[in-house]
Amino acid sequence: MIVSGDDVLAVRLGAELHDVYRERVTLIVPPASPAGGWAGSRGLVRVSALIGRLSSAVARNDPTVREIEAAEPTEDVLRQAGAAEAAALALVHEDDETNIRGALAARRLNPRLRLVIRLYNRKLGQRLADLLDQAAAVALPGPDAAALDVAALDMSTIVLSDADTAAPALAASAVAGTRKVIAADGLLLRAAERPPPGPGEIADPGLCTLALLSATAQDPAGTEGSDRSGAAAPLLLPDDAAVAAATGRGTVVLETIAHTGPPLPPRRLARRGAPLAEVFTVRLRWALAAVAAAVCALAVALWAATDDHPLRAGYLTLLDLFAIGEPAIGEPVARQTIQLVSGLVGLALLPILVAGALQALGTFRGATALRRPPRGLSGHVVLLGLGKIGTRVLAQLRDLDIPVVCVEEDPEARGVPLARRLGVPVVLGDVTQEGVLESAKIERASALLAVTSSDATNLEAALCARSVQPDLRVSLRIYDDDFATAVYRTLRAAHPGALTRSRSVSTLAAPAFAGAMMGRQILGAVPVERRVLLFAALDVAGLPRFAGRTVAEAYRAGAWRIVALDTAEPADRHPDLAAPRPREANADAAGLLWDPHPGYVLRPEDRVVVAATRLGLAELLGRRRGPSL
Repeated sequence: MIVSGDDVLAVRLGAELHDVYRERVTLIVPPASPAGGWAGSRGLVRVSALIGRLSSAVARNDPTVREIEAAEPTEDVLRQAGAAEAAALALVHEDDETNIRGALAARRLNPRLRLVIRLYNRKLGQRLADLLDQAAAVALPGPDAAALDVAALDMSTIVLSDADTAAPALAASAVAGTRKVIAADGLLLRAAERPPPGPGEIADPGLCTLALLSATAQDPAGTEGSDRSGAAAPLLLPDDAAVAAATGRGTVVLETIAHTGPPLPPRRLARRGAPLAEVFTVRLRWALAAVAAAVCALAVALWAATDDHPLRAGYLTLLDLFAIGEPAIGEPVARQTIQLVSGLVGLALLPILVAGALQALGTFRGATALRRPPRGLSGHVVLLGLGKIGTRVLAQLRDLDIPVVCVEEDPEARGVPLARRLGVPVVLGDVTQEGVLESAKIERASALLAVTSSDATNLEAALCARSVQPDLRVSLRIYDDDFATAVYRTLRAAHPGALTRSRSVSTLAAPAFAGAMMGRQILGAVPVERRVLLFAALDVAGLPRFAGRTVAEAYRAGAWRIVALDTAEPADRHPDLAAPRPREANADAAGLLWDPHPGYVLRPEDRVVVAATRLGLAELLGRRRGPSL
């Protein structure tokens, strides 16, 4: 396996492949800076203690780990890394163009190479994947090579985004009851935390029980917030006996979700303009009605006084009303009188028409301006940061119909146009300055979600918010795991009644990228404290541990569990269950059957959705040896 990148995701991905899947890994990283780190596109990148194991393996000259220093994955660098003989290559540079150039060069070197590419642009990623798969099919030997199904041969190109992978979990962590979310076959599901049942109560297992939380989850001195294992670590995918025997431990269950929070206020503005009710305001409508009434009354009077045709009388009245008609010199007195009255009425109505037109123009201009938080807003989520991650989180929150107020320092940030198009209120300013969070109505908010790229900024925002509202739910994006553990324990000790969560984007994204390098479709990753459960869509035909066994027999506690069965015919199945259903898709078509019957016998043509630990998925895919079933 080859991993090429210039930030922490590359190292975490390399550690995932080496430690979990036991793969031989070649890491292509930028040259070391004099300060002792990487001089990547985002400057100096730190390597935390969590991923220090990979660096230690390199220092020990571990034959399964190799490191090559290169600024970019050029063809010569990839040839030196062994791309011609490698099974998979992950290009996870922050620059999309660098990843594209590396993918094109790698496909020329090895048409059979499985490519996993990190791209933020979704449309470009899909077109690039189609192009590279077509190039691989044409380059394969044989007369019918161009007609081969590259995806079926497990040599396909998979385009992922760390932002898309982590956004659902980050968004859900700020919402009560929807802390962990995955999307599958157009459905949205959550891994909901539930407290221990009281005396005489029976816990509802939902679709299935995913984990037993650590015994110290409510203890500020516990281990939640770090990846360290120990006696208090959560128990993933427990069997029924373990769930029944657990006392005083909360659970994580899988269930379908629907947002039941406060309703969204009606959108003031449409996507590229304003609704007619706002353009034609009450003032403008009254002005137009007055003009119409005046024209009708004066036209009737002129018609009765001069015996002109009604249309000619109306035409002359409009000319007089707007003072563009000829003076009625030599005309009858009735005609002259009506002309003078028409001019006076026009002078009275003209300012009203101009004011209404200017107000309508202001409404149109307001369609391109950022909204301010309305006065009565409450129960919303304050989203700090509209960068690459914040943009995806904002879209996820709005998909859940959750009220949001954004805080961003840079008016040219990536997510500002999206917020403007969705009509989401935005406060521009430095969150560390006094009054910025207050402008976002933090005192009436339900949660703060800080997802900037600076750990210190996220922490300072959390402290400022807690000083205003001590019981505020806070979710922080924190890169360094040791720092995350210290922050979590301190905040829990200072505010024991408030919910605090810390999330790392690279920690959430690395398992999905690693699973894609194994050649399987990863639907999502669910964090359990600081550990991860993977959801993967797998074909039974490629899994000897599943074919011919019942759902109950295929289940292994602590490793994997079948949570859904795809009931659609193989020809009608969606190739990517993680993608949203097309709008033109038949809503009544067969889809995923959640919690299938334990006695169902799995057939080779079946496709199942599996919840698995990282070690369990590696063993299930045949990448790691384990006890036979």
